[in-house]
Amino acid sequence: MGWASRGTYGAAAAGAVAATGYLGLVTGAVPVDLGIGRRTRPLGPLAVDIDAPRDVVFAVLSEPYLGRQTRAVAEKVQVLQRGSDMVLAAHRTPVRGRLVATTVETVRFTPPGHIDFFLTRGPVPHVSERFSLEPLAASGHGEATRLGYTGEMGADLWSVGARWADLVAAPWERAVAATFAAVKIEAEHRSKARSTTA
Repeated sequence: MGWASRGTYGAAAAGAVAATGYLGLVTGAVPVDLGIGRRTRPLGPLAVDIDAPRDVVFAVLSEPYLGRQTRAVAEKVQVLQRGSDMVLAAHRTPVRGRLVATTVETVRFTPPGHIDFFLTRGPVPHVSERFSLEPLAASGHGEATRLGYTGEMGADLWSVGARWADLVAAPWERAVAATFAAVKIEAEHRSKARSTTA
């Protein structure tokens, strides 16, 4: 075998290793937590006002973890372990095509004020997040709630990690925004149903 052929095979092997490493990192299958040169960046803030009481919004948010799951929810959220006020859950999020990222997080519930998430495995070594629920002055339809989101994401290896965290943060925040939109629809629906039966 000539040098050119060996070089071609070597380049192909290196490319395959790089592609596999990238896929492992993106999907959370191969988490990298070196603890060297960690840089953090904020997540959010995001907020949405919901025409529903805090307890209703909190119930909608916590149901995938503490209540019965629909089949659609079970495909996205798998509760691995459950305690009285906290769960360990795997979250599956489509990335591209058939590629799915899996993160594992602890989720702590403090009704009716907030829900805290802390990453234990994922595409970056550190994420902490909070969903906060604040009551708003009663609107024409009754009680309302401001659902807010703040957090922090960290990655290792100085500027390389900072760039990687920026890439990960964009779809992460889009997923939160989509969750908030769905929660708003469901909470307002439940609130209207509750007011008509009261």
